[in-house]
Amino acid sequence: MARYVANRLAQAIMLLVIVSAIGFAILHLAPGGPLSQFAASAQMTQEDLDRVTRQLGLDRSLPIQYLDWFGRMLRGDWGRSYRDGEAVLAVISSHLGATLELMATATIIAVLLGCWIGVLGALRRYSLFDSLATVGAMIALSIPTFWFGLVTIYVFSVKLGWLPAGNRQTVGDGSLLDLLHHLIAPALVLALVETAMWGRFMRSSMLEVINQDYIRTARAKGMPEWRILTVHALRNALLPMITVGGLQFPTLLGGALVAETVFTWPGMGRLFLDSIGYRDYPVVMGILMFSAIMVLIGSLLADILYAVVDPRIRVG
Repeated sequence: MARYVANRLAQAIMLLVIVSAIGFAILHLAPGGPLSQFAASAQMTQEDLDRVTRQLGLDRSLPIQYLDWFGRMLRGDWGRSYRDGEAVLAVISSHLGATLELMATATIIAVLLGCWIGVLGALRRYSLFDSLATVGAMIALSIPTFWFGLVTIYVFSVKLGWLPAGNRQTVGDGSLLDLLHHLIAPALVLALVETAMWGRFMRSSMLEVINQDYIRTARAKGMPEWRILTVHALRNALLPMITVGGLQFPTLLGGALVAETVFTWPGMGRLFLDSIGYRDYPVVMGILMFSAIMVLIGSLLADILYAVVDPRIRVG
């Protein structure tokens, strides 16, 4: 088990280095460059730009800049924002709670609803419910998140007035009820695609399990159907979903970026787009690395958990 974990950890670290190098190169080679924010000021002279270039170390070669940045990142110094000089980690941490709140709520909704739809669809294969669930999943997977978010705002906020059109809370009201009221729309929009995916994967996994020999043997022994489904079928059908959960994390993170933008949710996704608009490259790079670390940790934990529940995985 230790060797398996070490191999997965080494692969994750190698992938993180590759992602950081590619992201760093793209940001610094993009049109405008890191100095575009400073050059936009009318008070900046060429001498001032040259001084800022030396202070930021931008007069060195790109590989040297990357190695210096990566070394400082490993020591916990992720740089400072060009906008206000605040530490990048402090900027990210101030928006992280809102993103985790949105993602956690959407995940709970998607897992519970998706697994229920998948199990019921497998048990009632080719029924009306299964057909409607399949069509609904295809529609959900085809609808862009931003479009569904805009439709939700138009129907439930503009026309019906049931839900707020955006933001995390009402100004001057920080009650739990107000927070939940603002959370409903973005969480449901973000959970839409995830529910469809979980439902499809769960249906396929459940169909594979209920056709196994041990399920037929349990039925032949006279075991109650509810016990067969809960103890034997559902338990084994959930095993592949552990890996699915790890693979779904990047999709969830990308969807959160879109949902936060549409609903002006003050999370990392909104911060990412604002930082790109302001050419605040230290914050953009920090969010990119933080997101990559979160994705790799989620994938690594899924692999380890799957290996714990199914020892056969460790053999490879």
